[in-house]
Amino acid sequence: QVRLVESGGGLVQTGGSLRLSCRTSGINFSIARMNWYRQAPDKQRDLVATISRNGSTDYADSVKGRFTISRNNPWNMVYLQMNSLKLEDTANYYCHTTWKSLDWWGRGTQVTVSS
Repeated sequence: QVRLVESGGGLVQTGGSLRLSCRTSGINFSIARMNWYRQAPDKQRDLVATISRNGSTDYADSVKGRFTISRNNPWNMVYLQMNSLKLEDTANYYCHTTWKSLDWWGRGTQVTVSS
């Protein structure tokens, strides 16, 4: 069974940092593309960052230069380092992958940025 479990969210002031983690199981992690999405209240879920199996990354324009996605294949983990956080980064952050043609999501971890 595929499982994605996020952790690391919390309350942080503007300009602060958080590191999100996603622990995976049930997939061949080393060949899976991994993604972080976020969803703010009353907004759609948007792609924040993606990392391929060989470590190539891409980011939403709104987080470029502030967020870094990384992976640890032996540990089946993907991370999202978030620096210089802004109020508009407040959202529920979800780990995602597509495996055997199905979309798999974690339950999310809440990030709240306060002034």
